[in-house]
Order: sequence, then structure tokens, then C-alpha cells
Amino acid sequence: MALYVHKYGGTSVGSIERIEGVAQKIKHFKEDGHDVVVAVSAMSGETNRLIGLAKEITDTPSAREMDVLVSTGEQVTIALLSMALEKIGVPAKSYTGSQIRMLTDSAFGKARIEHIDTDSIRSDLDEGKVVVVAGFQGVDAQGNITTLGRGGSDTTGVALAAALKADECQIYTDVDGVYTTDPRVVEKARRMEKITFEEMLEMASLGSKVLQIRSVEFAGKYQVPLRVLHSSKEGNGTLITIEDDNAVEKPVISGIAFNRDEAKLTVMGVPDIPGVASKILGPVGAANIEVDMIVQNVAADRTTDFTFTVHRNDFAKAQGVLNEVAQELGAREVAATDDIAKVSLVGVGMRSHAGVASKMFEILANENINIQIISTSEIKISVVIEEKYLELAVRALHTGFDLDDEK
Repeated sequence: MALYVHKYGGTSVGSIERIEGVAQKIKHFKEDGHDVVVAVSAMSGETNRLIGLAKEITDTPSAREMDVLVSTGEQVTIALLSMALEKIGVPAKSYTGSQIRMLTDSAFGKARIEHIDTDSIRSDLDEGKVVVVAGFQGVDAQGNITTLGRGGSDTTGVALAAALKADECQIYTDVDGVYTTDPRVVEKARRMEKITFEEMLEMASLGSKVLQIRSVEFAGKYQVPLRVLHSSKEGNGTLITIEDDNAVEKPVISGIAFNRDEAKLTVMGVPDIPGVASKILGPVGAANIEVDMIVQNVAADRTTDFTFTVHRNDFAKAQGVLNEVAQELGAREVAATDDIAKVSLVGVGMRSHAGVASKMFEILANENINIQIISTSEIKISVVIEEKYLELAVRALHTGFDLDDEK
């Protein structure tokens, strides 16, 4: 007998029919003798509906009241799922975040979990019940309802698994696992049986949207085995776990991530003096713009071209800030474009294999794809290219690094 924590997203519980399907899946686990705790999201579209209601009243609602409002979506789901379980003979009990004392800080809209009181959950499990917990929400020390922000239900599921020392946290979604790259771009992309926390973190941060970064960070910190599964199809999914040091041979590259939401800005002809990077990026950071990749080139005339990338949503704001900075620094000009994309190779096998970068560059050169920026880490190589070449680059790299599914 094992203890599993299941997490079902909004699409998986988006209708009464789907909620009843989830109940049947949980029943099978109970019939096999396992204990099950379930974390659920609001039904698909419900959170957006609630946000829309708030906007009909005011464009600037208080963060506290927004948390009170949007947390009600999950409350509906936990009650309906518990009813569906009881209907098919599976004892169940629902809990909101405050009822199980999922204690968080007081950062409304983006709260962090600090402690989970598991006494009531363990008592219900001992009585043979399925415990259904509202994802995405908690309560602070003052009793205020809080929400965990984007990906909060995934984080709830992982946090419950960590607190309960569950055998596995299973994230049920609309894909049947983590793929070597997006199957919509590469038909031969294949589902990975296993991937490390490190690799999944890189994949998530670089554009893979299967799991939210916070949940993977939490799982890695507490070494909670995490499995991604399809909510309506059978299969083993993908297990996300610690690196296996005893593996005979690790694949050099595990996956290819990409991101279309990139923009590039360059301050050209900046005086090459100490502190110039800070003078450029300081105002950008003060404008709450997150910078991704950075490259600086120094010319013989003691000037430098300073280039960095930002999310495309911040492109116009960053350009405005940079124009002012360039004028103050006496720069020659500001060049900006949003027709770029980032492509990244990810794999723990890079640690023990040389020549990955040169092979990547050779593959792209053979396709006549020019590289604008390069960034590396221990298990990742990222390049910026023109967006129009993105899919060609991903397909070529996928084949070149032997990731294609030949079945």
C-alpha cells in the first residue's frame, strides 16, 4: 500500500462528466489498497470569470479581497469531487486551504507556503477516506485567505506530498508526460520515461509549460518524486526525480526547450567605463523588467555594445527606459527587435560530454541559421536566433542529437 497525492488541473475537472471521471480514477487507486490525497484547481475558466466580475466593479481591487474571491473556485471543485466520490461508494472529505491550516505568509496573490498541519488529513486517511484539498490557496497567521499565484495548485499538491511524505505526487494534466520537445513542432518528439529535477527546472524556465517552476523547485527541495500523467489516458507518464548517479550512460541531451516571447535590445557605442552595466540595467530593473540573456562587446575605440533580452510583453517599456539611459550615457544609438526566439538544449549528460556546443553550432550553421546570442550553464546551452527559423532549428537539433522517436 502506498500514499499518493494527486493533482488535477482545471481542464481535468472542467465539467461534471470530467469530475466523475476523476472520481472513477481515484476509486481504482483505493481498490488497489492505496491512500489518496487530492489537490484540485478551479473548474476550467472559473478563475477568469471571477476576475472578470471583480473588474466590473473596480480596476483596482484590494489584493486581500481578490484572494477571498478567486479562492472560491477551488471550493466548488472540492465539494463536487467529494460528492462524486461518495456517490460511487468512496468515502471522501473536502478541505479548503484554511481548514487544513495550510499556513502561508501574507503576500496576497503570491503567497509562499510555510507549514501544513497534517493531523486532520492523517486522521481521515486512517478512517479510509479520500481527502480532497483546495489547491492554490492557504491562510496566513492572521486568518486571512491567501492564494499562491500562478501554478499554485501544482505547488499545493507537491507541498502536501512533502508534508505527508507521500510515495509519489502525480500531476494529472492534458498531456501524457514530458516530451523531448513540443510535439506540435516536432512530430517525432518522444515522451521521456524519467527526467531529473534540474533538467525539468531548466525546461520549465526556458519555455516548457508542462509544470510550473515553483512546484518543481519545491519537489526538488524536499525530494518528492513527481510524475506527470494524462488525466483521461492510461500510461506511465514521466517521472521527475533526483539524478541517478548509478546510471550506466546518461543521454547527453534530454530535451529541447524554446521560447517565442523574447525581445532583444542593444545600447550601441556606450563608453567602456566601470559601472556602465549597472547604469544600463539599474533603471531597467527599477521599471520591474526582468532581464534574461546579456552580452557585452568591447570595441577598439573604448566603447561597448551592450545587448540583453527581455520578455516580449516588456519590450516597449524597456525600449522607452533604454532611450533615456542611452541619452544620459552619451551612447551612439539604441537598436531593438522583437522578431527573435530562444532555443535551448538541456541535459545533465553535458557535465561529462565535451563538444555539445560545437555540435549545436554546426547543426545550425548547416541550416544557414545565424546565432545572435549564446548563453551556457552546466546543463544548458541557449541561443537567440531569428524567430522565423525557430521551428527549423528545433527540428534540426532534435534529429542531430538523436532525440527523434523512430517507432
